[in-house]
Amino acid sequence: MEDCIFCKIVRGEIPANIVYESENVLAFDDVNPMAPVHVVAVPKIHVATLMDVSGGMMDGMISAVQEIAKIKGIDKKGFRTVVNCNENGGQVIFHLHVHILGGRKLSDDMG
Repeated sequence: MEDCIFCKIVRGEIPANIVYESENVLAFDDVNPMAPVHVVAVPKIHVATLMDVSGGMMDGMISAVQEIAKIKGIDKKGFRTVVNCNENGGQVIFHLHVHILGGRKLSDDMG
């Protein structure tokens, strides 16, 4: 689905506060943050869920997460990554994305 909100952000049709960009990954601040640092990293190509990932795609995503943690200054103290998959896993936008959360000690319920 090329008209999903994350595809539109990747194409620059919807503004976002870009934190990181590589050839294959775009990352931006979440508009409804659940922590002082809450970044969303997405592949630039549309991949609906984690179950649709193939090849080494996640290698680029993991490298992006590492760089984002450094950029946001949470690499040393720690952070959480979350990938929701499908409806029962809490996925709301069906474009693969990794949440990077940090900036304070996170509780088990992410609250």
